[in-house]
Amino acid sequence: MEISPERLRGWLDGFYGRHDGATEDGLTLTGTSDGDTATLHPPPGLGAPADLDALLAAIARPPRIGLVLARKGALAVGVVEGTDVSTSKVERFYVQGRTAAGGWSQQRYARRRDNQADHAAQKAADVVARVLLPHVPELRALVCGGDRAMVDAVLADRRLAPLVELRHPHLLDTPEPRLEVLRDAAVAARKVRIHLVP
Repeated sequence: MEISPERLRGWLDGFYGRHDGATEDGLTLTGTSDGDTATLHPPPGLGAPADLDALLAAIARPPRIGLVLARKGALAVGVVEGTDVSTSKVERFYVQGRTAAGGWSQQRYARRRDNQADHAAQKAADVVARVLLPHVPELRALVCGGDRAMVDAVLADRRLAPLVELRHPHLLDTPEPRLEVLRDAAVAARKVRIHLVP
């Protein structure tokens, strides 16, 4: 499950209440009554808080992060401060859809589609470089979303190596990138992920 930082303290109180208390080991809680566990994963850019108190203190001061949302036909990129997108760019690219044609025609369309996807990834890398590279010194993490293959293709550009070093492993599940989707992703990127094991 995912929970916003503002609701985390209440959720923790609820966990303690539902389990007649709990023991803490780093960012893992174990219920006293039944052994249920909850492991908390900090939002991107917070490093590795040693315990729950450190996590609660860290999420109160959200870091500046970069966002890259990519699918074959679109890209949204931005710099996020808290939940506000301070700098952004949204771009669309033409990538032909699949065709019902068979035989040589299908192969020709597939090659054309692959070429268009490669060209889109290159243009997307240009946009990411222009928007995010000037902010690398102040970014604490890069959060990506959308289609993993397209994100990987964009970040394969050598110029973006400084951003790749900041990339968070969790991929946001986002629809076609647009400005509103980018704003929603800025909120989602701050959420604390909780892995519950009954």
